[in-house]
Amino acid sequence: MKLNQRFITHIAVTGVALSLTACSMMGPQKPDWQEDKEYKVTILHTNDHHGRFWQNSNGEYGMAARKTLVDNIREEVALDNGNSLLLSGGDINTGVPESDLQDAEPDFRGMKMLKYDAMALGNHEFDNPLSVLKKQQEWAGFPFLSANILDAKTGKPLFDAYKIFQVDDLKIAVVGFTTDDTVKLGNPEFLEGIKIESPISVAKTLIPELRKKADLVIAVTHMGHYQDGNYGGNAPGDVTLARTVPGIDVIVGGHSQNPLTQPDEQNGTLILQAHEWGKYVGRLDFVYKNGAIVWSEYELIPVNLKKKVTTADGKSERVFIEEEIPQDPTMLAMLTPFQEKGQQGLNVEVGFSSADFVGDRDQVRNQETNLGNLIALAMKQKVNADIGIMNSGGIRDNLEKGIVTYKSVLKVQPFGNMVSYVDFSATELTDYLSAAAAKQAGTGAFAQFDGVSLTLKDGKATNIMVAGKALDMNKTYRVAVNNYTASGGDGYPKISDHPNYVNSGYVDADVLVEYIQKNSPLDGAKFAPTGAVKR
Repeated sequence: MKLNQRFITHIAVTGVALSLTACSMMGPQKPDWQEDKEYKVTILHTNDHHGRFWQNSNGEYGMAARKTLVDNIREEVALDNGNSLLLSGGDINTGVPESDLQDAEPDFRGMKMLKYDAMALGNHEFDNPLSVLKKQQEWAGFPFLSANILDAKTGKPLFDAYKIFQVDDLKIAVVGFTTDDTVKLGNPEFLEGIKIESPISVAKTLIPELRKKADLVIAVTHMGHYQDGNYGGNAPGDVTLARTVPGIDVIVGGHSQNPLTQPDEQNGTLILQAHEWGKYVGRLDFVYKNGAIVWSEYELIPVNLKKKVTTADGKSERVFIEEEIPQDPTMLAMLTPFQEKGQQGLNVEVGFSSADFVGDRDQVRNQETNLGNLIALAMKQKVNADIGIMNSGGIRDNLEKGIVTYKSVLKVQPFGNMVSYVDFSATELTDYLSAAAAKQAGTGAFAQFDGVSLTLKDGKATNIMVAGKALDMNKTYRVAVNNYTASGGDGYPKISDHPNYVNSGYVDADVLVEYIQKNSPLDGAKFAPTGAVKR
């Protein structure tokens, strides 16, 4: 069951041994499958799409190329007498303004053209009113699944808890679970009337019931994959679910946005995740025979991803990792008007500024500026942090006095980084602030701060004041940064592997737009430099 080499990558893992016999044998009392017959099934999956319906400026990913890839795989599987399901681990919403301004309509209509079979509800599906989410399901035309997100009045699932698919002679139950962190990550205004239960508690009751109804149980989840179950300050994720609740054959995950190049097998359950944005399509092929999965193979297939290479003349250029996947013309034709409309929408007015906010490279990389303070504050407030820290290299333009448009904000923050945060002990915070405050002036690493003041002495942060109060060694402090610096960008300490680290999924420019909308007109005096760091 190999793909046409024209479209393959290959981060592939073959012959994965599965300990799923016990799970699979717990199926329906009178199964429809035929003894000794081999059933070939392919699970295709993506997760954390976040508005990336269109290819990026480098020609990477995009739903038009994804459709070509998925159509080719489906054809190949069918010719080999197999069947396939296409699933999503959720978070279709919130990512790029062209999508956000249109309530992700192009994304869900694109998923319909791709013929997704089901998706898990992600926490970012609740960035909009419920009326928008229901409209999105109409555009999509396939089930949105979550067994643990309930209507508070009726106690019943807000959308479907699960769906059972008839695949040849097999019954495959696909059940959805959503992180209980949605309570703190979702917009509280849009969560009224919604009850979010622990997905693991719900699964303990539901999975045994599904095993009586189906030959195979697949969970599409938006809970996160945390190595060895170490979820830290996050809600429990897929590993904990698999270890706690037996009977799940496969978990198609999302939320933590990991590229799992091979399945993580836990308690007889295969856990999959395909990174983010449609950069990859995950593919799991398996053979089911006599009530058990007897063979499997897995790979992540890149969708027109590129790498930088140095040419003979010493120049740098980007080249495809694998041969380019053509964009499907029907998908491209459907998406193009949305892309054009989204581009026009960038000229929409989002607020007004009563002063010039300084993002000029020569200034923002050398000294505290009002724009640096504004961005750090917007990040801090969005994730309810105590401190906001912004690397000056991520600030690329001034925000001029007068009308502020979406486009002008994107000029300031063009990279599409996401606001993230981590909860630090006072000792950890001291070490991190020491590293951030010591970043050399004149470089993109130079830090802009909100919510904190300190004195840097011999490379060590001293006299630390958070919200005007002295550092309390017994308290925990939340720090907001972008995911670029959290991952070690600009030489910052890497905190993306900290147990309490959370990538909020909110794009930095969108966070700044939201702050401006709520606080317009911007008062320049409020953000004037205060000498947060004394050297």
